[in-house]
Amino acid sequence: MSKASKARAQVVRLLIPAGKAAPTPPVGPALGARGVKSMDFCKEFNARTAGVEPGVPVPTLITVQPDRTFSFITKTPPVSYFLKQTTGIEKGVGKPGHEFQATISLKHVFEISKIKATDDQMKHLPLESIARMVVGSARSLGIQVVP
Repeated sequence: MSKASKARAQVVRLLIPAGKAAPTPPVGPALGARGVKSMDFCKEFNARTAGVEPGVPVPTLITVQPDRTFSFITKTPPVSYFLKQTTGIEKGVGKPGHEFQATISLKHVFEISKIKATDDQMKHLPLESIARMVVGSARSLGIQVVP
């Protein structure tokens, strides 16, 4: 690697269960390869996600600076997690759009949309657009949306 590429901050995207970060894969290897002490990250992550129900997957963006310091941003859980929790299914269907294994009401879709609207990348979108994204994710999981 050239010196110019090492001088930039690196961004690592991980999906980590809330309150259960440990220096084992995927956290340990992803941060260790960049020279960050994974135990320091795990302690800070677990402290920051203490208010979230343990085990909820939390998307995390970790920015590693060239001097091996880090900062991270936590986001809201994925839409698929909320849909699976709401309907009680384990995983999606084999043929989305052709098979349905659960139904969900528009009320639930808008509740999930309100939660996702708090994310930074969704703040500029209207709630209706976010709800359409949730409906699309529901269809891909084999969940039928009823009014």
